[in-house]
Amino acid sequence: MFVAPNGEQVFVVDGHTHFWDGSPANQLNIHGKQFIDCFYAYHTSLSPPEKLWPKEQFEKYSAEQMYNDLFVDGPDDMAIVQSTYLTEFYKNGFNTIDRNAEMAKRYKDRFIVNGAFDPRDGERALEYIHYMKETFGIKGVKLYTAEWKGESRGWKLTDANAYRCLELCQKLGITNIHVHKGPTIIPLDKDAFDVHDVDHAATDFQGLNFIIEHCGLPRLDDFCWIAVQETNVYGGLAVALPFIHSRPRYFAEVISELLFWLGEDKLLFGSDYAIWTPRWLVEKFWSFEIPEDIRKEHGVDLSLQAKRKILGLNAARLYGIDVEAQKAKLDQQVRVAAAE
Repeated sequence: MFVAPNGEQVFVVDGHTHFWDGSPANQLNIHGKQFIDCFYAYHTSLSPPEKLWPKEQFEKYSAEQMYNDLFVDGPDDMAIVQSTYLTEFYKNGFNTIDRNAEMAKRYKDRFIVNGAFDPRDGERALEYIHYMKETFGIKGVKLYTAEWKGESRGWKLTDANAYRCLELCQKLGITNIHVHKGPTIIPLDKDAFDVHDVDHAATDFQGLNFIIEHCGLPRLDDFCWIAVQETNVYGGLAVALPFIHSRPRYFAEVISELLFWLGEDKLLFGSDYAIWTPRWLVEKFWSFEIPEDIRKEHGVDLSLQAKRKILGLNAARLYGIDVEAQKAKLDQQVRVAAAE
């Protein structure tokens, strides 16, 4: 729970979290080490010094620590845990839906578990989408278009097999399509995260919401020109948000562009846990003000109402969360735990 300085309880949905295992024991090859090392470099370069983790903890953390960081010491009311398999790099996958769902079962009403699919699997991808819906009741998936598979080093949302998967998602009510379109991670290829395929897919699948994680960075202009035209394209702020600490003026420019083009109803908070923990991000975001010169140039402001929407209300709308009912449910859990 996040209590603002004025005493307001602000509902927070962390739209981009992971429960990963990047430990040496799970690394299949050098690429598994490269990948988690790159994540750790983002962590160390963009976090406040007092928030840094030791490498061993960062590589593999417990479910208890994740719960504590998000919901006890952290400000989250709910979190969307995304699945990213990377089975070419990790023996048991990086963070699979089965591992995520097992963790989520322990903490009732806190996690929304999203799945993942790889259209290069052909018919097996379609079968797997059915399995995830029937077994876990998913409402969303996380797609990694730069993920390696055999000789392939990426795919596009516009590929024929990808369209078959998206058609099935739309049919089954898996409506929230989170797509990593942001900075590259070694050894993945930067160009395989290009945003241009979003335009085509969003036009053709009006029943789906495309949440573009990391809002296209470093392709912000391309993303904004697409998202302003496509009513079903949203921006996920994970990776953009940590610049609020290390480069606040750069963050002001990014958030101002997003507010100008997309508006406050189409932006979603995400901590990208465990690259960053959410407490400091939410606190800094709530107190952040866009510098006057940038505010005047863009004609936008980051109002408290905009912050409420970005921190939780927009994600709640996409995932069908009754905010007041959820607050009451979580309050009851807290009271029961205190009584015990």
